[in-house]
Amino acid sequence: MLLELRVTDLGIIDELHLLIGPGLTAITGETGAGKTLITGAIALLAGERADAGIVRDGASEARVEGRFENDAGDEVVLARVVPAVGRSRAYIDGRLASAAELAQRAVELLDLHAQHAHQALLEPSAQRRILDAFAGKSAATALEGYRTARATLSEVDAQLAELGGDTRMREREISLLEFQVGELDAAGLDDSFEDATLEDEEQQLADAQGLRDALQAARSALDDTVADGIASGVTAMSGRAPLAGAEARLRALQVDAGELAHDLREQFEAVVDDPSRLEVVRARRQLFRELGRKYGANLADVIAFRDDANARLVALRSHDERVEQLEWARADALTAVDAAALSLRAERRAAAGPFAVAVTTQLRELAMPGASIHVEVDAGPMVDDGADEVVMFLAANPGEPPGPLARVASGGERSRALLAVRVAAQTSGAVPGGRTLVFDEVDAGVGGEAGAAVGRALADLAADAQVLCVTHLAQVAACARTQVVVRKGDVGGRTIAAAAVAEREDRVSELSRMLAGVEESDHARRHAEELLERAGSTS
Repeated sequence: MLLELRVTDLGIIDELHLLIGPGLTAITGETGAGKTLITGAIALLAGERADAGIVRDGASEARVEGRFENDAGDEVVLARVVPAVGRSRAYIDGRLASAAELAQRAVELLDLHAQHAHQALLEPSAQRRILDAFAGKSAATALEGYRTARATLSEVDAQLAELGGDTRMREREISLLEFQVGELDAAGLDDSFEDATLEDEEQQLADAQGLRDALQAARSALDDTVADGIASGVTAMSGRAPLAGAEARLRALQVDAGELAHDLREQFEAVVDDPSRLEVVRARRQLFRELGRKYGANLADVIAFRDDANARLVALRSHDERVEQLEWARADALTAVDAAALSLRAERRAAAGPFAVAVTTQLRELAMPGASIHVEVDAGPMVDDGADEVVMFLAANPGEPPGPLARVASGGERSRALLAVRVAAQTSGAVPGGRTLVFDEVDAGVGGEAGAAVGRALADLAADAQVLCVTHLAQVAACARTQVVVRKGDVGGRTIAAAAVAEREDRVSELSRMLAGVEESDHARRHAEELLERAGSTS
C-alpha cells in the first residue's frame, strides 16, 4: 500500500505532499490541472522511462518519493530523481539502484493501469496470460510442462544445426582433422610437463663436461683440504673436557663432509656426456615449439586441442548415425510438445467458460445488463506461452453477434469491458492482492449510470486492495473513500499545481463542479450530496 507520496518540480507541480490511506482514492480536478502528473509520478517509481522534459522549467531536477508498506508490514521507500540534464537516478530505501531494479521491486507494490496499459488487454497475448492466471495452478503446471518440452525440442534442433553443412564441407573438415590428429598422435603427447622435464635434461647434457669438472674440483677440495683439516682439529681437541662441545660439533662436521663427498662422487658418475641424446632432446623440444605455433600456447593446450579435434572427428565420422539418432529424438520431442500444448489448451478451454461468466457478471454490475463475454481458445502458432490464440468476444447488446473486444465495442463499452476483466481477475485471485492499483482515466467514454457502476466496481476492487483512480466523473469520485483535488493557480507569474484531500464541504463543491462545471450551483450541490449519500462515502 502507498502510504505517502512526495513530488517536487515535476511539470507544473512545484511541491506536492500526500498521505494516502486504504480503499479507493479518487484524484480529480479540471482538465490540465495536473491530475495525470500524479499517476505519472507513481509510474516513475515503477521504473517507467524518464524524460528530462518533465522537469519543471527553471528547476535542476524533478524528484519523486513514495513510502510503501509491503505484505509483511515492512516499509519500503522508492525514489526517482530526473535531472534536467543527464540520466535519471533511482533509489530503494536510500540505496542507489538501477531503473530495472526499481521496476522489479515496484512489481511487488504497484499495479499500473494507465490508458496504454489498459488498452494492452486488447492484445491476444495479454488475454492469454490473464486466462492462465484465472485457471490457476493446473494451467501453470501445464504451461511449465509445455515450456520444458519445447526447451528439449530446441536443444535437439540446436544439435542438428551443429551437425549441419553440406557433404563436401564435412569431408573437407574430416580431412583437415585427420591430418591434425595424425600429426599430434605421431608426436606421442602424453605428459603436459614433458617439455619442462626435457628442458632440465637439455641444460644438463649441454654442459655435461662443465658439470663434471665442477664436481671433480669440489670433491678434490673436500678430500684434500677440508677433510684433512677437520681430522686434524678433532685429533687436537680429543680428550680435553673443556673442549668436548666443540669437539662434538667438529666430529658432526666430519660426518657431514664425508657424506657430501659421497654425494659429489655419485653426481659426478651420474653426469652423462651424450651428444646424440642431446640432439634427440633438442629435436623433441623443437617439435613442441612447432606444434605450439599451430595448436596452442603450451603443451597442455596442444594436448587439449588434440583431444577436442579427435572428439570432433569421431562425431563427423558418425555424422549420419548421429543425425538419425537426433531425428528420432526430435520426433519424440515434437510429440511431447504437441501433447503438452494440447494439455495446456484443455486447461484454458476448461477455464474459458467460468472466466466468461465471471466477466459477464461484472458487466451487468457495470450497467451493461444485456452484454456478454465469450472466450475462444483456438490453435495458433507455437510461442513461448503455448500454441493457442485466446480471444475475448463481446456482445454489447442482446441479439447482436459477438465480435472481438478490440473491434466491436465503443469507447465506453470497451472501458467497462476491460474493467470487468480486471475486476473478475482480481476477485478470483488471478491477480495477486496487496498491491496498490493505479487507474488513469479508466472511465473514458463512460457517463451517467454507467459511470456510477464503474465507481462501484472500483470501490469493490478496493475492498481488499488500495486503489487510486484519476477520474473526470462525479459518479466515480463519489464512490471513493478519499478524494484528492488537484488545482492549478498563478503564483508569482508561474502556474503551479497543488493537491489536497477534500473534506466534506470541499468535496461537495468539487463534485458540483464535475457535474455542472461550477461549484455554486444549488442543484449541482444537491446532486453531489445525493451521490455521496448513495455511495455511502464518508470524509
